[in-house]
Amino acid sequence: MTISKYTCGAFLLTLGLLTGCGEKFLEEAPTDQITDANFYKTQTDAIQAVTAAYSELTKEGQYNAALWAMDIMADVSTTGGGGGGDGIEYQQLDNYNIPTTNIIANRLWGGSFIGIQRANIVLQKVPLITNIDPNIQKRCLGEAQFLRAKYYFDLVRAYGDVPLYTVPPVTAAEVNIPRTPAVQVYAQIEKDLIEAIGNLPASYSGEDIGRATKWAATGLLAKVYLTQDKKTEAAQRAREVIAGSGKTLYANYADIFKVENDNGQESLFEVQFVNGRNQYDRNNVGSAANQFFAPRGGGLTPVGDGYGFNIPEPDFVNGYEAGDTRKAVSIFAPGDAWPGGGTNPGSLPGSPFGYSSKKWFIGKVNTNIWDSPLNMKVMRLAEVYLILAEAVGPTAEGVEAINKVRRRAFGLPINTPSAARDLTTTTPNFTDAVLRERLYELAFEMDRWFDLKRTGKFITRMTEHSAFLRTLGVQRGVPTATNLVLPIPQSEIDANPALIQNPGY
Repeated sequence: MTISKYTCGAFLLTLGLLTGCGEKFLEEAPTDQITDANFYKTQTDAIQAVTAAYSELTKEGQYNAALWAMDIMADVSTTGGGGGGDGIEYQQLDNYNIPTTNIIANRLWGGSFIGIQRANIVLQKVPLITNIDPNIQKRCLGEAQFLRAKYYFDLVRAYGDVPLYTVPPVTAAEVNIPRTPAVQVYAQIEKDLIEAIGNLPASYSGEDIGRATKWAATGLLAKVYLTQDKKTEAAQRAREVIAGSGKTLYANYADIFKVENDNGQESLFEVQFVNGRNQYDRNNVGSAANQFFAPRGGGLTPVGDGYGFNIPEPDFVNGYEAGDTRKAVSIFAPGDAWPGGGTNPGSLPGSPFGYSSKKWFIGKVNTNIWDSPLNMKVMRLAEVYLILAEAVGPTAEGVEAINKVRRRAFGLPINTPSAARDLTTTTPNFTDAVLRERLYELAFEMDRWFDLKRTGKFITRMTEHSAFLRTLGVQRGVPTATNLVLPIPQSEIDANPALIQNPGY
């Protein structure tokens, strides 16, 4: 097993450092025995190298800190926490007062590029391995292509132009390259995903469940096309997933976010988390979201209180339609019963309106801290339906795609028309309706800032949002065009004289 819920491996391959994670303990191999010369020889080496490229997903540079900010920078949530300087790196993003030393901007940049370089090593070394099953070799290359595309997709959306590396750099001149225009980065992402689709299997069994499949790559490609407003291409790829993946929507929205349903019937790709292996460590294999997002003062986590970050915004909460079952899955609201007893109050530390994020909460999982096993969902079938709906607009195909998602949200049969809940081909502002559906379907799944930016609504929406908060006595910054991207980390500019900072930073 290599990427399942039960084992893990991570490698700093460029330095020849190997660590592996077995089912019961973490064991470090002697570093003087693992070198670039004697590794990359066998099938096991190839699989472990690919696992190293996956491993960044569970760390602070991706789904264990940095990507949490994508909802905080939008209208889903605010920082929360303990006030004062608690979570200052998120407060800076929340208020659009972002220094070039911001920790989140640094982590996302660094973690993504570590993942990219590990994928590049796989793509360079694995084709040279002769002692390997050709099908495994092909799969390893497809996984690396998928992962490189995924990391670059995060980078280009967050920073705009970024350096494009497609082979591992060796010399300083190869490392210190300028930023590549975003259009070229997107072209490489598309190329990687198209090739990954041809290299990856449709599904896995046993301990390989959770690896990237051709359908994960196809779904991500649909999203990449939609982000660039290539709607015809996005629609075609979405149709392929819907028709060919064998995936189906859960009848109950809550079922998506249960540990027992990780990698379940709706899933296209998830970040694989494992508990019982780490404590106070967001660079290991357990998810810290259970602890960080749980209510402060709630006593709902392994050590009592949660930390109360990613607090739902009042206008986001107020926007739920009556009867939408997603609300109870996504947030704790005043009056909600807490597991194990007690009721959510009208005000909590860091949350004056009493709201807390609930989607990634699973309770007292064990005695370890920052260590939940609940997978983070990266791509799932419901999003593919919404991609199709946005891409084809208010056509019969488009309204049926969005209506499947809406019917499930209201506890209705997914494939049965509902006069009460269905949109129609005459629904006004259909694109806005799809974007709103994405807001509530994908809340706290770390995509809202990207959605507002790609649709040109970020500054207008967040200006309205800030004005609304002021009526409640809450002050929040107003974004400018500068905040359409993050700053390039100052440490990277200091190290690489070819980099130029984003305007306004």
